[in-house]
Amino acid sequence: MPLDPQVQAFLHQLAGAPPPHALPLDEARRHMEASVMALGVPPEIASIEDRRIPGMGGEIPIRIYRDTSDRPAPGVVYFHGGGWVLGSINTHDKLCRDLAKEAGAVVVSVDYRLAPEHKFPAAAEDAYAATCWAGAHAEELGIDAGKLAVAGDSAGGNLAAAACLMIRDRGSPKPAMQVLIYPITDSNFDTASYRENAEGYYLTRDTMEWFWREYLSSPADGEQPYASPLRAADLSNLPPALVMTAFYDPLRDEGEAYAKRLSAAGVPTQLVRYDGLVHGFLRRTDIFNQAKIAFEQVAAAIRQGRPAPQ
Repeated sequence: MPLDPQVQAFLHQLAGAPPPHALPLDEARRHMEASVMALGVPPEIASIEDRRIPGMGGEIPIRIYRDTSDRPAPGVVYFHGGGWVLGSINTHDKLCRDLAKEAGAVVVSVDYRLAPEHKFPAAAEDAYAATCWAGAHAEELGIDAGKLAVAGDSAGGNLAAAACLMIRDRGSPKPAMQVLIYPITDSNFDTASYRENAEGYYLTRDTMEWFWREYLSSPADGEQPYASPLRAADLSNLPPALVMTAFYDPLRDEGEAYAKRLSAAGVPTQLVRYDGLVHGFLRRTDIFNQAKIAFEQVAAAIRQGRPAPQ
């Protein structure tokens, strides 16, 4: 399966750049914050509001995006990627603006606590608290509670999946849908996609191992379902899912394994693989044509409140 030519050009531009795990933590974070400059101009939308909501570890910053006068509108609780270590509301500001505009949705972007300052399960607890808060405040936010999705990319996809498990296990009303974009689902590096894509395709095995070390207090924590959703004994009674993966991504196999287990457990699940792409593609709609197609699929599912039937 050949790499998309636009991806080849992107990887060529990155050649020689140090990976995040080779940098001091503060510098790695600055690099990801600066990456927004290459993602295109964020669109103007009707309203953006920064707020703080209660969480188990203190207040959680959120940013609410709206570009529709429809009330109620579809809603999205969005968790950014970055390996639980990097990223912020700002690194995913353009993506959330685009999503609010394209899906006609109210997007609640969550600035969950980062590792290593806050180890597992801090980020997962913040994801759970933010999802419950959005559900409880749907009317105030102008959200149709029957079309409230949780979504995220990479580590954010992990947190979206974990929040759905926590909501089911703790008895809270479940979201209408989960959108898991190249999600981390297991602390296991012994898969074909890890071996095939260990280096040279943007996200590397070494960086993923670093992310997991920073996130967990001990390797044993990685066996917990709220850290590794693929290890949950039971995946039934979870929200319908849209799962997206990329062929040239170490996380491909675990994301697809999670989708297959959801489907086997009776959860309506749409699995979409983008064969020519690498990890992180959804933020790069300005440079990858295939990413535009993927983004439109995500927006359509959120607009409809459910994944497309398989």
